[in-house]
Amino acid sequence: MSRTGITSLLTALEGTDVQPFYAVEFELDTAPIRLWTGYGDKVIDSDTYTGSGDLLTIDGFEEIADLSAKSITISVSGIPPNLIEDALTEPYQRRPCRVHFGTRDQSTTVEIFSGFMNTMTIEDSGETSTISVLVDSKLVRLERASNRRYTEESHRARYPNDNFFSYVQDLQQRDIVWGREKA
Repeated sequence: MSRTGITSLLTALEGTDVQPFYAVEFELDTAPIRLWTGYGDKVIDSDTYTGSGDLLTIDGFEEIADLSAKSITISVSGIPPNLIEDALTEPYQRRPCRVHFGTRDQSTTVEIFSGFMNTMTIEDSGETSTISVLVDSKLVRLERASNRRYTEESHRARYPNDNFFSYVQDLQQRDIVWGREKA
């Protein structure tokens, strides 16, 4: 399967000295968390990402040929205990998460994964901890059942001024002649 991408990034990947990195953005209610797999701060699309070095790992990337929903696990280790409380109180489920790929000598990146945070596990070793977040692909929404009903009440909840279903109840007991003459 052929891939298209930013020309400068593709050229950099063909070079002899390639320094790739990943950048992860978690969109949370209080503030977004942006980390990258390098050291120091890095500006990507006018957003500042904090370097996490080897403390940030991403597992589960695989290329698939169909439209099945896949998940990845993003882990951050070396978390001090005082930040664990923040992680436990922040609502994170169904919040967007994006993963970018780039090279250190290029300012452009490519978004390689986008999805929603699902579950979080915390491994506490006393002095430091590891937080792992399972991120489901956006395609998970296609597998989720819709809770909408084809009723007047359900329709009015979304469209208060639309009376599309208001006559359905009256039609239930009517004999409708369709395609033939009335006997």
